[in-house]
Amino acid sequence: MIAGSVPERLCYPVSLVKSGNKRRVVTEQVSELTTSRLSIYLRCLTRLEQAGVETVSSQGLAEQFHLNAAQIRKDLAYFGEFGVRGVGYVVKDLRLQLRKILGLDRRLKVAVVGAGKLGQALADYPGFGREGFEVVAMFDTDPAKVGQHSRSGIPILHSRTLWAFATRTGIDIAVLAVPGDVAQDVLDLIVAAGVRAVLNFSPGGLRVPETVKLKHVDLTVSLEGLSFFLAHGGDDGA
Repeated sequence: MIAGSVPERLCYPVSLVKSGNKRRVVTEQVSELTTSRLSIYLRCLTRLEQAGVETVSSQGLAEQFHLNAAQIRKDLAYFGEFGVRGVGYVVKDLRLQLRKILGLDRRLKVAVVGAGKLGQALADYPGFGREGFEVVAMFDTDPAKVGQHSRSGIPILHSRTLWAFATRTGIDIAVLAVPGDVAQDVLDLIVAAGVRAVLNFSPGGLRVPETVKLKHVDLTVSLEGLSFFLAHGGDDGA
């Protein structure tokens, strides 16, 4: 599998979902592509709510944000019935329901492992806090960095304290931003600390147990895709 790709076959089982006064047992498996689209719908609904829009149809949502109305209805149908016939979706209510479905109705503790330039930039990104992700600590082995803080005040701790920190305070998600030659060893440390979700910015193929979810963000692959477009999609007619 190419790092950064999102195959349809990787799925999340969903057991029980509540929609208004209706509860529905979902026996299908929900793919990562579906959950990625739910995140897009959530951002669109947030923009509509900020603009004072109270209701929207799937068609209206699709037209305004260049989405697919049939796909919206199909994705939401996994989790229950949200729309009102003749009215559409109540923007505020659907936004809250999507936050619950995505697990964003609670604060999630995030640790960044690797306090280099990328790691510190990620730790200081203000958008995480707005969406319910709290960066609680950074970890590194560099003596010059350990004991310091990021620009926004995130403490940088030694990596050997990761297990004790996770046991004491809990870490929901770890962000891995270390060089590729040590990435697997550091990832093993993260898994041993009981962290079950990892966002990986390090290159190379990494392995985790089936009980741990590993999601890759490969910036080089993304840049190479853009390079391909420039090389083959920007035909100037020559």
